[in-house]
Amino acid sequence: MREGYEGTGPGAITPDGCAVELYARLPAGEEPGVVAAAVPPGAHILELGSGAGRVTRPLLERGFRVTAVDESAGMLEKVAALDGGVRTVLSPIEHLDLDERFPVVMLASFLVHTGDAAVRRGMLRACRRHVTDHGCVLIQREGADYHTNAPRERVDPAGHTVRILSAEPVGDGVNEVRAEYVFPDAVWTQTFRARPLTPEQFEEALAEAGLKIDRCLTDDGTWVRAVPVG
Repeated sequence: MREGYEGTGPGAITPDGCAVELYARLPAGEEPGVVAAAVPPGAHILELGSGAGRVTRPLLERGFRVTAVDESAGMLEKVAALDGGVRTVLSPIEHLDLDERFPVVMLASFLVHTGDAAVRRGMLRACRRHVTDHGCVLIQREGADYHTNAPRERVDPAGHTVRILSAEPVGDGVNEVRAEYVFPDAVWTQTFRARPLTPEQFEEALAEAGLKIDRCLTDDGTWVRAVPVG
């Protein structure tokens, strides 16, 4: 496990505390609709941090081509089993170099808030490196109260409960977040480190990577469409 990252519950746990079987169960939510409304029909999407295919599956069902990238072989085994001919690539996002570019690059799951600033910079540079000059990068960021509204919980329409138990400072502007996922037959926990970003800090991070915000895709601003600068 990476320092500050931990997971418990049935099945394999990745180095960043994610449980493969948990992520294979989680529903996609609004994400596929947000993506579909922001990009051309049938576009080829580079999905960075696909996990077990939570969003990959509905994107394939909507007719998109997907190249799914994840650093967990266990997660990618789930993705490779999906119908639709998805291509999988085993790699940390920040080190990815496919020598090709895509009209759409997607960085979801709040990955832009990773606690390690160097990793964040590497991820955003990978986004810029792989997007076409007239393409776009879709980024999911945390809500304004993600770290301050804790503890909290919500019951998903699918029937399980998601709890953010705490978000405690560990130094250098980083919080250690503890989450719990309760299903009728299993419970998983995940501890990870996340860095809150003000709107100004987010825009500065994009600019450093050669990107800028084109527009927000959701009313709460958690999904943005970024485009290459110049």
